Amino acid sequence: MADDTKPDMTDPSRRVYGARGVGTLIPAIARPAFRRRSPAAAQIITDWASIVGPELATNTVPRRLSAGRLAIACSGPVAMELQHLAPQLIARINAYVGQALVTELRFTQDHVPAAVTVVPSPRQISAQAIAAVAKKVSALPEGPLRDALEALGRTVHAARVPAARKHSTPHPPSD
Repeated sequence: MADDTKPDMTDPSRRVYGARGVGTLIPAIARPAFRRRSPAAAQIITDWASIVGPELATNTVPRRLSAGRLAIACSGPVAMELQHLAPQLIARINAYVGQALVTELRFTQDHVPAAVTVVPSPRQISAQAIAAVAKKVSALPEGPLRDALEALGRTVHAARVPAARKHSTPHPPSD
């Protein structure tokens, strides 16, 4: 005899008000993303520099993986060079992914944007903030933990300080 007291977890219209495992939520969340791009294609795109190396990664960008054909945008004459390297490149990609996923490469000449590296400007913190951080960690024993917490405190205080303005002198009000 079947137990009718258990809720049917396969019915999407049925609401479950108790705790649910994370594994039951993943398919509903991931399905829209995987319709657009497969997990293997996403791995190739995100790890492209590791797969092909930094020199090729600066001149190429993988665009789309469909039915074993990987479309790669290349800048300048790199497409001609990559056509000669296609068998090695396919082998390298498939070895990285762990399966024979790419069977053909398609090259298009396109503008490949340079990687943008954002370097935050260092912010200065006041001597009072440095003293306050040192006072808070003074109760801790000497060692790497104390040093790390002190550095973290300085970083937090530096993030609170507004960035320096271009004009340090206030402008008089206009009449």
